[in-house]
Amino acid sequence: MNTKKLVFSSLLIGIATITGHLIYIPIGVSKIFPVQHTINILSAIWLGPWAALSNAFIISLLRNFLGTGSLLAFPGSMIGAFLAGIFYKTSKKKHMAILGEIFGTGILGGLLSFPIAKFILGANCSAFFFIVPFLTSSIGGSMIASLLLSASTKFPILKEERSK
Repeated sequence: MNTKKLVFSSLLIGIATITGHLIYIPIGVSKIFPVQHTINILSAIWLGPWAALSNAFIISLLRNFLGTGSLLAFPGSMIGAFLAGIFYKTSKKKHMAILGEIFGTGILGGLLSFPIAKFILGANCSAFFFIVPFLTSSIGGSMIASLLLSASTKFPILKEERSK
């Protein structure tokens, strides 16, 4: 990884860690926190699947250390980021990265959160309990990422990263 990508990765990690719990969208009685999903997609497209996976892990770890995240952040964010990167790498289409994030976080991450919630956190819930909130949050973050990606064509440094 070159220095520019490492610095950019650090910037994305910092943004997600600091704003992850501050920026939310109220939906009915719940709130969705879309920043992690936005960063997952940006990392996947601009930095690749392995960097996106690493970023998601570091963000989840930092947020847990700071008390602003939960153990459930790990499966959702990491699977979504990695699938977004793989889908983008194979297709070179941003909507495929978005699809990877939504499927990876919303469906797979939601399902894999069940054993963590039940056996580690002691929550009494069904296997499909996390799918709806994870899907809602990842769709919200994906919409924000799509807007940012559309705007990024005006920034040459970001355009250059995407073309590599």
